[in-house]
Amino acid sequence: MKKTILALTILAMPLAACQTAEQNAALGAVSGAALGAAVSSKEDRTKGALIGAAVGVAASTLIGPATTPGQCYYRDANGRRFIAAC
Repeated sequence: MKKTILALTILAMPLAACQTAEQNAALGAVSGAALGAAVSSKEDRTKGALIGAAVGVAASTLIGPATTPGQCYYRDANGRRFIAAC
């Protein structure tokens, strides 16, 4: 079950690249919460989901929509931010 949730979360993240900032943040929060709950222990599942949601929202602001339609912000391996087609 945990592997399925993890795989679905990872596969869903690229789909949010060119949406509004609110939709991107919401998808980041949901994905992060699912991933946090999946990898945490039974006793800390709620705490893991909350931390995962916070990290997901933060991550969604790093890779998000640009102001030009059809263009998105990305980060390269060195942390530099650039705009390219979605």
